[in-house]
Amino acid sequence: MSKKSFEEALESLEQITRELENGDLSLEKSLKKFDEGIKLAELCNHKLEEAQQKVDLLLKKDGKLISVPFTASGTAADEDDA
Repeated sequence: MSKKSFEEALESLEQITRELENGDLSLEKSLKKFDEGIKLAELCNHKLEEAQQKVDLLLKKDGKLISVPFTASGTAADEDDA
């Protein structure tokens, strides 16, 4: 599931929401869909956080838009050189 793009995950999450709102699923299927929806929401949130980190890094370099690779910790790979 983590290989999905943000857009694919969001589309799947919207489909699950429609299915749950429809109310035609059994309790067991509803719980399974809910669990899948939670995982998709977490994936979307993670991808949004990554995008925010990249935007922050782009804007961090003296107000100039410079693309800087970031690490999982959210720091620029070449930040010590600056």
